[in-house]
Amino acid sequence: MTFIINLPGENGQIQQETFESNSLIIIGANGAGKSRLGAWIEQNDFRNVHRVSAQRSLSFDDFISLKSQKQTENLLWFGIERDPEQHEISKRSRWNYGKYTTSMVDDYNTVLSAVLAKRNFQNEKYLKECKKRDDEGKIHDPVPKDVLDILYDIWNEIYPHRKIEIVDAQVNVNLDDMFYKGIEMSDGERVALYLIAQCLAIPENKIIIIDEPEVHLHRSIMNKLWNAIENIRNDCFFVYITHDTQFAASHEQAKKLWVKEFDGTSWKLEFVNSDSSLPEQCILDILGNRKNTIFVEGTAESYDTSIYREIYKDYYIVPCGSSLNVIDYTKAMNSNNQMHHLEAYGIIDRDFRDDAEIRYLATQSIYVLEISEVENLFCIDEVLSAVNEHFAFDDFERVEKAKQYVIEQRFSNQISTQIAKAVTSQVKYKLSTYDVSGSTIEEIKEKINSFYEYIDFDLLTSNISQKYSKILESKDYEEVLKVFNEKGLSSTIGQYFGVNNREYCELILRLLKRGNDSIAVGMRSYLPSL
Repeated sequence: MTFIINLPGENGQIQQETFESNSLIIIGANGAGKSRLGAWIEQNDFRNVHRVSAQRSLSFDDFISLKSQKQTENLLWFGIERDPEQHEISKRSRWNYGKYTTSMVDDYNTVLSAVLAKRNFQNEKYLKECKKRDDEGKIHDPVPKDVLDILYDIWNEIYPHRKIEIVDAQVNVNLDDMFYKGIEMSDGERVALYLIAQCLAIPENKIIIIDEPEVHLHRSIMNKLWNAIENIRNDCFFVYITHDTQFAASHEQAKKLWVKEFDGTSWKLEFVNSDSSLPEQCILDILGNRKNTIFVEGTAESYDTSIYREIYKDYYIVPCGSSLNVIDYTKAMNSNNQMHHLEAYGIIDRDFRDDAEIRYLATQSIYVLEISEVENLFCIDEVLSAVNEHFAFDDFERVEKAKQYVIEQRFSNQISTQIAKAVTSQVKYKLSTYDVSGSTIEEIKEKINSFYEYIDFDLLTSNISQKYSKILESKDYEEVLKVFNEKGLSSTIGQYFGVNNREYCELILRLLKRGNDSIAVGMRSYLPSL
């Protein structure tokens, strides 16, 4: 089944788009004109489009008013009970006389009335058919599911331990042995019932626009709810307006329409192209943020991300796990035509990379730290001095003892292991860059046989050993942090300042976020200047 929807084109023209799946997701930054676009779609097809506002009241009466199906359908659609006259088709009554994007819609009672009216209409139709068959001496069909049965089915999918019933025009909920009225439901329960009822009450083959489908819904049930509704109402086309990129990415089959900008009268729109090298949520996040991007190692909760967000405040920081992901995502974004207006950079730990690899990465806009790993920023001289100053110690004895500890107890005791890791890292890099291709089998074999000579393992090991030994001998603290790769190092420093080791890094992050210039300036000197 295909669906056709009107979208604004160039020069005020209407452009029709055809979709194979029954959903479209409109995304964009706050203030980009997404809600106004939803109103435009509705205003250009009033009889086929129903829009659910983001500003929706969740209050309803204890008892549901009983009305005819025609009355409730007109109320839901146009905001009036009778059939609309020509000048009322624009739904001005529903949207508070033309306030299409700013008015609070208070239609919960109407929605519930519409569901009951639809159920009554369905039951009347079935009963009439049964009587007819009885008169003809025929067996009538089994009782079909009505709209309330379907509502209960969807509810049970998302709230399996809460049984909802509408009995004698009143909403009731049972949780285990506890009973409570519908008017006592939580906001999450109220919005779930409201959205289910809205979508079930809509006539067949319509377009349903949901502005902010995630409001008041817990993430654990959000996707389950909309998938269930879409499956039941597969005759309708759903348009979701959201800035929740996780929700958007979870709708894998839906096309995504990016609202680039809105000048008050027209929109710049573009469909998001999938990119196998970048996760879709990552693409949506970047497009919605509209800032140049820095891909970094770690997670949203890791120290990497916390530090980079404070240092690079004008950039959008995207944590993506490993350094390999940083490299791949940076290259992918810079080659993505849809994001040509944005710059992408990668920042990764130095680890044990040699100068040749670092120079190559820089040509791809991927930069390494001037220290072995980001955690070492908590140990740099400038940070140690800032912590010392924070506690108002009279001298720098604690700073010197901390540095001495790093060099003589940590680095010195692990130097053999560090040398071995550095050799391993550089051999792996040489393996990854060695070209074994050839036009004949003999050429390939010759290249393989000459590989050991290409690596020159003895010379490589000797050079690295000499470098590390020289650094240890000189006790150059800055150089030690440049080559010393130990994740747990920063969590052993707090003891020298009377701070719990586990709290030490958190203390520094708090000082950084509060605007401690000494820490910020010190860290910047070890980070790439973009």
